This record gives sequence, C-alpha cells and structure tokens, in this order.
Amino acid sequence: MPASESAPVVTRIAPSPTGYMHIGTARTALFNWLYARGRGGRFLLRIEDTDRTRSTPEATAAILQGLAWLGLDHDGEVVSQFERSDRHAEVAHQLLAEGKAYKCFSTQDEIAAFRDAARAEGRSTLFRSPWRDADPSTHPDAPHAIRIKAPQDGTTVIRDRVQGDVTIRNDQLDDMILLRSDGTPVYMLAVVVDDHDMGVTHVIRGDDHLNNAARQMMIYDAMGWDVPVWAHIPLIHGPDGKKMSKRHGATGVDEYQKMGYPAAGMRNYLTRLGWSHGDDEYFTDEQARDWFDLDGIGKSPARFDVKKLENLCGRHIADAEDAALQQEIGAYLAATGQPALTTRQAQRLADAMYCLKDRARTFPELLEKAHFALTDRPIEPDGKAQQALQTVSDGILSELTPRLQTASWTRDDLDATLGAFAEEKGTKFGKLAGPLRAALAGRAVTPSVFDMMLVLGRDETVARLQDAAARAERS
Repeated sequence: MPASESAPVVTRIAPSPTGYMHIGTARTALFNWLYARGRGGRFLLRIEDTDRTRSTPEATAAILQGLAWLGLDHDGEVVSQFERSDRHAEVAHQLLAEGKAYKCFSTQDEIAAFRDAARAEGRSTLFRSPWRDADPSTHPDAPHAIRIKAPQDGTTVIRDRVQGDVTIRNDQLDDMILLRSDGTPVYMLAVVVDDHDMGVTHVIRGDDHLNNAARQMMIYDAMGWDVPVWAHIPLIHGPDGKKMSKRHGATGVDEYQKMGYPAAGMRNYLTRLGWSHGDDEYFTDEQARDWFDLDGIGKSPARFDVKKLENLCGRHIADAEDAALQQEIGAYLAATGQPALTTRQAQRLADAMYCLKDRARTFPELLEKAHFALTDRPIEPDGKAQQALQTVSDGILSELTPRLQTASWTRDDLDATLGAFAEEKGTKFGKLAGPLRAALAGRAVTPSVFDMMLVLGRDETVARLQDAAARAERS
C-alpha cells in the first residue's frame, strides 16, 4: 500500500562511497533536502557501502565534505548499510518462513547455460527457478540463494510523482535473489529494508532507478509495508545532450568548490536544473524551501550550462553578507591548499568587499580584484601594468604625492584633487587612471582608483606611488 501523503515527510540520500561525489548526486541530495526542509520533515543520510572492494573511507569523507559545503545538513546519525546486513538477512529469512520466498539451489553455471540456450532459441532469458514450488523434502544439502516469489500474473504500477504511472507486466519480473548463496544480502533488499526502518516516506532519486522500483515493491508488498512516494528525476546531461561525464568538464562537487563557486549560487543553480517555479531563475534558500515541490520537476533531462551557473553565482556573491562571504573565501583557500589570509589581509579584504563583490562570479575573480588589498609593498607590476606605468613621465607620480598628503581622504575630495591635477597637466583623469592602477595594485584591471585609495589609506597609497615613481626613475 502507498505511504500516506499526510505523514511527516522523511527523505534520504544514499550515495555509494566508491569515488568522488558526482554533481548529479549532489542535486538529488538537494532536492531531498529542500522537500523535507520545506515541510518540516527530516532529511537522512545513508552510506551504501556494501561493495567492500570499492568503498573507501576517503570517498565517504568526500561525500560528507560535499554535503557540508553545499550546506545540506542531515538529521540523526549517518547510517552504514553494510553494518545492517544482519537486519537485511533477517527480513529475507522472515519471507522464507512465511512462504513468500524460497531456497534456490540452481548454480551460476546452470543459470548461464539456461540463458545461453534461450538466446540461441530466441526465447526470453528471464530465469524461472525450478525450485520455486519444490517440496522442501527434496532440497539437497548444498549452498543456496533465497529468492522472493514474484507475482506471475497481472501488472505492477509504479505511481511516480514525476514520471506518472508506469506499468510493468509481472511476467517480466524474475524471482529476485534476496540473499546470495554466501548469505550476503543483495542491494535491492538492503535498500528496501533500510528505507522502511529509517521511516523514509519519499524516495526522490535518479530515473535510472525507475525499473528498480517495481522489483523493490515486491519486498514492500510481501512484508506488508507502506510503499514510499516515488519521484524519479531525470539525469543531468552535458551541453551535447549526453549523460554528464568527465568529457564535459568537472563532475565532482569538490571540483566546483575548488573552482571557487559560492555554495549559495551552486544551490540555486542545481535547484533550477530540472525544476522550475514559473520564470524565476534567481532565488534565495528560503524561497527555494518554500517553493520546491515535486510537481515542478520536469520529465526531460536538464543540460548543465556553466554560463548560467556563473551568472547566478555572481548575483549571489553580490548579494551575500560580507562576513559570510569572507568566511566562505577562507574555506575556498583551505580547500585549494592556499595559505590562509593574515589578520592584516583579512581586515583589508573586509574593508574592500564593497567594491569587489559586484562583478565577481567566482572567488578567484574576487581575489584577483582584491590583489591590491592583499599584497604588500613593494608592488610588482605585471606586464600590462608595467606598460601603463610607461605611459606617464617620470615626474608625474612624484608631483602627485604631495597633493595627496594634504588632501582630505574622502571620495569627493580625492576626485577633486586628482581631477585638478590632471587638468594642470593638460590631460584627462582617464589618462592617469591606468598608471595609478598599476602603481597601487600592479594590475591593469582593478576596482576604481578612488576605492583602492580609500581602502589602502593615505600612508599606504602615498608609499606605493612613491615606490612606482622611484622605479620609473631607475628604469
């Protein structure tokens, strides 16, 4: 029977720790998190670590780090699927005792031979075990699997909130193995038992699991458990319309953090990737939690668009609180193995944030704009900055510094002082701006000259101009 829509919502994410955390897994986690949080429900985390040869502690740590970076907090303890194997086996033996499952003594060689013959004769390769209705007295003393008794007539209907009703003929379902001959449970059994025991009411996952739902429903029905609400979401494709993979660029969540995308922008973009709320593209976390529902998920795969991601990230950087932004930049530097900001650099960055945020789409872009505030004297100009310094005569910067030493240090007065100086020299301020940028930042592209002067203060500004003038005289 289906789960009640009025029951308290419980969702989960259940990644396998066999590698990096894929961006598709992150979006699935986000959808589950939004659906639960928007309804006062619970969002749970289970690590499906039954593949002992491929599961690693490093991959588990990457999953936890990815969720933490995205801000997707989970409720309760992390559940290890492997550690629950005894419980999975218990359910299989219960179904066996109730006559809803049976012991199958068919060997792998026998099953392979059956399928080879079926293919050669053009018959269905769906294996029908001869042991399904065998008299227990005929059972040999030999290794055996435990198989569930699948329904053989009629249909199974997967009532999916995204895909609609999906009907599967029961004669296409095999008697799925629950326990292997070595006594270990299969993935299909473990997933169902874990979801039931964890109280999961809504299973929101990739549509590559859609066919699994019919097989998993056999276990729910045999145990008399409520079937969760299914919502199978389309996968993420690359710009070429093919399933997103390494050939499209970064696919791991950790890579996007290391590229310097803000978590809020990433959440916004991933939420919008395959889900819509009218024409809204940019929204806050609070709006996403309020708006998100299953009806807004499309049936077609969404295409990953880096330009849209960068646009949204730029807007989130511009709107972020300075303190929160500075904290996330610290996490970005740590994630990429760069030195942490010194106390002085952190203070200057905080002072400069107002003139850095508006046009930066990533943290590397913001930090490049902040170079003037983060670097110390002597300023080493890059190639373009050096060219800009060569466009002014050696004495202009030296002549300017006394004016600045006596100027009132406000934007209006600095504007007036520099404007009057340019007029005296028979030029426009725009002609002076390039050399001043080069002297103050060592870069050709920077915040405005006035913003840099205000952030650096009088003494540092004058000292940098004097350094540049001295360098010009020596060259």
